[in-house]
Amino acid sequence: MKTKGLKKDKVNVVTLGCSKNLVDSEVMITQLRGNDIDVSHESEKDDSNIIVVNTCGFIDNAKQESIDTILRYADAKEEGLIEKLYVTGCLSQRYRDDLEKEIPQVDAFFGTMELPLLLKKFKADYKHELVGERITTTANHFAYMKIAEGCDRPCSFCAIPLMRGKHVSRPIEELVKEAQNMARNGTKEILLIAQDSTYYGLDIYKKRNLAELLRQLSDVEGIEWIRLHYAFPTGFPEDILDVMAERDNICNYLDMPLQHGSTKMLKAMRRGTTREKQEALIEKIREKVPNIALRTTLITGHPGETEEDFQELMDFVRNTRFDRLGVFPYSHEENTHAFSFEDDVPDEIKQERADAVMELQTQISEELNQAKIGKSFKVLVDRKEGGFFVGRTEHDSPEVDNEVLIDATESYARIGDFVEVEITDATEFDLYGKLK
Repeated sequence: MKTKGLKKDKVNVVTLGCSKNLVDSEVMITQLRGNDIDVSHESEKDDSNIIVVNTCGFIDNAKQESIDTILRYADAKEEGLIEKLYVTGCLSQRYRDDLEKEIPQVDAFFGTMELPLLLKKFKADYKHELVGERITTTANHFAYMKIAEGCDRPCSFCAIPLMRGKHVSRPIEELVKEAQNMARNGTKEILLIAQDSTYYGLDIYKKRNLAELLRQLSDVEGIEWIRLHYAFPTGFPEDILDVMAERDNICNYLDMPLQHGSTKMLKAMRRGTTREKQEALIEKIREKVPNIALRTTLITGHPGETEEDFQELMDFVRNTRFDRLGVFPYSHEENTHAFSFEDDVPDEIKQERADAVMELQTQISEELNQAKIGKSFKVLVDRKEGGFFVGRTEHDSPEVDNEVLIDATESYARIGDFVEVEITDATEFDLYGKLK
């Protein structure tokens, strides 16, 4: 006869949303395992009796996915398939009171900065000696590194400060230690993330100190690629461009969310810049780092966006020729500055405009990719899929950018290795090549 009290808990952590949430889940898993708790990440097995859902609350679609996931596990709890259900992350931070009323099956809700409280539910302690160590859930050869939490920007459309609080930078020495630990565990590429990476250091060093962080991380032995994401354009620290140019292991890649190409809309979005300033910054970036790949994200349908504003956005995209681009229809979020305005662009128009931007970008991407045929690139091999080894150049971040497909029947590569690849063919978002 089984005795329930003797059964050891097994925890499954389910992560929704962005890479910043993924890092939070990895920190949670590291702490749980450090307390000798059996924990997995998004296990496909049905052998966990405790589920922790790390939610996203950024825009409507993400919120709905989080709610649907919570409800699915709430049903599983009612059916006796799991014993405990905990919810953490951005949605929980933002809507905890409502969620507690609507989904009583959840045993406890936690905010984005309440990991020590969550650990107490497992009779576990937050182990400070584990700071700087992290069990990663990505492929072993690359990992995300969160260099700061929160955001001080006043963007009209964004609810991140409501969920993540004010900007808080992590000390350089802590990040260097984390990079050293990653390198010892086989990580070759680190992807730097934050809500606003170019604000880094202002709170603790009283100056923008991203350039110094990049220098010290690039000195870590074993790290061959450092990739920078989410660089806010206003107040952009141009000294990071000098570091990019001089250090071989800092990727010629910059993810810089610009959101729009109309000065009127940039003002409505409270971005603190103009189209002309953005274009001047892009020109300077490309001048100082000639081989750089620029990625951006844009929003269509913000309150007040007219057809003229949208055409200006299209003109901006057409002239700038971004290497990588993503676009989102505007989401009317409670308690943001823009929520006080009428959501006056119909949803179908928002989507039509987003589709039009992506159609234009697809043409640009295909032209840029076609120009790579016959050239050779250093490629990091991520996985084997079907008859291909699939990897990325320094101009491509995981999941969101181009991939390089290498015919596995004609050549052999090891996952996690860097290889030299000659590009033989190209489509809008994929490159095809052979090992040199």
